[in-house]
Amino acid sequence: MSKITNSNLGKRLLAVFLVIAFVFTAIIVRLAYLQIIASKNITNRAISQWTRDLPMQATRGNITDRNGVVVADTKTAYTVYVRPNSMTDVKAVAGAIASAIGKDYDYIYNKINKKGVSEITVAKKLSKEQMMAISSQNFNGVYFAEESVRYFPYGDFMSQILGFTNVDGVGQFGVEKYYDKYLKGVDGQILTQTDLVGKELPDNITGYLPSIDGMTVSLTVDFNIQSFAEKIVKDAVTDFSAKGANCIVMNPKTGEILAMAQAPTFDLNNIPRDNLDALYSMAKNSMISNVYEPGSTFKILTTAIGLEENTYPDSHRFYCNGSRIVDGKRIKCWRSIGHGSQTFAEGVCNSCNCVFMDIATKVGTTTMYSYLRKFGINEKTGVDLVGEGKGIMLNESIVKNVDLARIGFGQAVAVTPIGLCSAVSSCINGGNKITPYILNNITDSNFGVVQGNTPMVGGRVISKSTSDKVKEMLYGVVENGSGKYAYIPGYKIGGKTGTAQKYENGVIARGKYVSSFLGFMSYGNDDYLCLMTVDEPVGYVYYGSLVAGPYVGELFANIINYKGYKPQYSENDLKVLGKITPMPNLMDMSVEEAIKVLENLGIPYEVEGEGDKVIGQIPAPKADVRYNTVALVRIGS
Repeated sequence: MSKITNSNLGKRLLAVFLVIAFVFTAIIVRLAYLQIIASKNITNRAISQWTRDLPMQATRGNITDRNGVVVADTKTAYTVYVRPNSMTDVKAVAGAIASAIGKDYDYIYNKINKKGVSEITVAKKLSKEQMMAISSQNFNGVYFAEESVRYFPYGDFMSQILGFTNVDGVGQFGVEKYYDKYLKGVDGQILTQTDLVGKELPDNITGYLPSIDGMTVSLTVDFNIQSFAEKIVKDAVTDFSAKGANCIVMNPKTGEILAMAQAPTFDLNNIPRDNLDALYSMAKNSMISNVYEPGSTFKILTTAIGLEENTYPDSHRFYCNGSRIVDGKRIKCWRSIGHGSQTFAEGVCNSCNCVFMDIATKVGTTTMYSYLRKFGINEKTGVDLVGEGKGIMLNESIVKNVDLARIGFGQAVAVTPIGLCSAVSSCINGGNKITPYILNNITDSNFGVVQGNTPMVGGRVISKSTSDKVKEMLYGVVENGSGKYAYIPGYKIGGKTGTAQKYENGVIARGKYVSSFLGFMSYGNDDYLCLMTVDEPVGYVYYGSLVAGPYVGELFANIINYKGYKPQYSENDLKVLGKITPMPNLMDMSVEEAIKVLENLGIPYEVEGEGDKVIGQIPAPKADVRYNTVALVRIGS
C-alpha cells in the first residue's frame, strides 16, 4: 500500500477548501440577492400567503350640470364574503344570508359549504339593511366589503349623454366612458392575517389601504334647459307617433352644449343588460353618431357661401317655375307651381330649391367643396363624447352639376346633427369655426379644479359681414316665412325649416321623412342655437315648419321665462301681437287663388302635393289664425 505524500495531502486539502469556499460564497451571494434585490418581491409573496384582502371600492365621482345639480350619483352597497375554514356554523350562516337577500337556502348552503377554497363571494350589491341583518349575528368567517353603486336621481334623464358603467364600475357609454379615468378613483384594501390554510389568526392585525374617491365631472348642460328639451322630444314622438326625436341646444359662439335630448330613451337605473342589441341601440347617442340628409336646414350653409362669394349682385332676381333642368334631369322645387320672381332674401324665406340650385352650380364644385370642408362637414367636430361620426360627401372628383344642384338644397349630402349645429354656428356667430364641448370642469374632493374647459374657436370660415347678412335673412324666415311657429313677439329669433325624404336601399322611402327646424336666439350675452329633428312622423303633416318648428318655439319660450328675459317689441311685433284672422275657406280654389288669398292676409303657408286645386287645408275654415300659425294647403287634381 502506497503512502500519501505531503504534497498529495496538501492538494486534497486545498480542493476541499476551495469547494467549501465556493459553497459559502454561493450561499452569501444568494442571501445577498434575497435580502437586497428580491426582498420586496418575496415580502409581497409572503404577505399574500399569510393575509387575505378584501377590496374597498372607491366611490365613483358625481356628474353634475353646470349649476351643481347632481345627475349621476353613487350610493353605498355591500358585498358579503365567507371564508369556509373560519366558519363554525355553516348552516346558520347559510340561513341568515338566504333570509336577508331573499335567496334559496340550499343554493346559499351549497355555495358556501366548499372545502379547499380560501374565500367565496356570496352576494353583491346588498343594502345596508341586508348587511346589518347578517352582520348583527356575529358569525365567524363572514366578512363584508363596501362598494359604490351608480345611481341616477332622475332615471331616464340625459341617458345618452351620461351613459353608464358595467357591473365592475367601468364606464361604457357617454360621459361615464369618456371621462372614466377621472370618475373611477383608486380602490383600497382591507388586509387580514391568516394561517397557511387561510384560517384567521387569533391575534391577527387588520390593515387598511384607503381608497381614493373619484372626481366630480361638471357638465356645460343646464338642468332646466335639458328638462325643456327632454319634454319636447317625448311630446314629438307621442304627438306624431314618430320613430324618434332629437334636440340639441348649444351656444353657437362658444360651442357649449346646454342640452341634448333623445327619444325614445331608457331608465339608467334599470338598464336592459339582457338584450345587448336593444341596449346598444338605445344607448347610442344618435345626435353625434347618426348621419341623415338635412334637407332645407343645409340651405343656411349654401346661403353663407353664396353671399361670401358674391355669387349674384344684390339686384339679381331669381325666377322659379317649380323646377330646374340640370344635366338633362328635372329637379323639382318643393312648391310645384313655383315661386315666381324673387330676391335672394325672399328665396331664403320661401326656401326655394331653385335659388339654392342656382347658387351651388354658379359657385362650382371646387369652391363649394372648399367651403364645406371649412365648415367641417366631412370630419368629426371633436365633441368630448364617445362614438362621434362624421358627415358624408360625394367624392369631389365624381360630382356632376346635377349632384351639386342637389347638394345646394341639402340632398346628396349627409351630416350628423352635432356636425350641422357646428357648421351653422359659424354662419351666425360672426364667421368663426367652433368645437362643441360638454365638459365644464373636473374637481377633486378638495374642490380643486383638476381640468377645465374653454371654448375652442378655430379659424374664420366666412366674414363677419356675411354672417350678419345670413342672420338677418334667417330672422325673416321666422318673422314672415315658414318658421313662424318659432316666432315670439319681442324677441329676435331666426331659423330654417327642413323636410328631408329618407332613403332605403338606395331609393326614396315613400312617406318617410325627417322633419327638422334649426333656430337661434340671442339676448344680451346669452346665445342659443337649437336643432330639433323628428324621425318619420306619421300622417300627412310632415313639414319641418309644422312638426319641429312649434317645439323649438316652445323651448325658446321656456328659456325666456326661465331666464327672465324682458321683451323688446319691434314695430312688426306690435302689428302682429294679438292679431287674430279667421282662416279662409280655400277648398276647391285654384292653387294660385288660394296662395293669393293667404298672402294678402299675411298667413305663412306650406303646399303639399301636386295638382291644380285645393283638396284640403289646415287650419279648418273660420278657425282662428294667430301670429304663429302656418297654414298647410293640400292640392290635387
